[in-house]
Amino acid sequence: MNVGDFKKQPILGIVRGVNANQIESLINAVIASGLKTLEITMNTANAAKLIRRAKELTKDKLVLGAGTVLNMRDLKEALDSGATFIVTPVFVKDVTAYCAKNKIPVFPGALTPAEIYQAWQEGATMVKVFPAKCFGPDYFKEVKGPFQDIELLAVGGITPENIREYFNNGASAVAFGASVFRKDWIEKQEYQKITSSIQDYLKQLN
Repeated sequence: MNVGDFKKQPILGIVRGVNANQIESLINAVIASGLKTLEITMNTANAAKLIRRAKELTKDKLVLGAGTVLNMRDLKEALDSGATFIVTPVFVKDVTAYCAKNKIPVFPGALTPAEIYQAWQEGATMVKVFPAKCFGPDYFKEVKGPFQDIELLAVGGITPENIREYFNNGASAVAFGASVFRKDWIEKQEYQKITSSIQDYLKQLN
């Protein structure tokens, strides 16, 4: 992952719970939307194989990473599969430290000011504030008061209607997941709805 490129389109898609039969159509829907950055969570069955397959399909049209990395075993599997950035739901010190040392972009999860500061001190590329919806956009403004240099990724409850609020209050990037990669749309092969939904987010960057 080129962090500079991510900051030009600071939106991350989070895919969880898909299978090998769905991944090709899903990746094609994401590429068609214009989204540039996608993570596949490691608690998805056969996640490493899905990441490898996704990389074959994207032909460098997408930057692919691994999410829900909770330990060094997950990290090794993710990196071996070709993931170029790492996301964790909570602050996992050894994972964050390894990524920082090896210049692998890492987005550790945190919520409280203490957790956010600790994750940043350990070398986070951005700190994933999760679940963001519990405190809302105003929380980001409060956190950025004492921590103006810490970059924050808002995850959880981000919608096309509130995305600008998060950016205006200090978020450096945002992410979406199940609200776009809906299980019913995937099962019914309504991939155009996924493409359109992603584009609703991307339009808010203009």
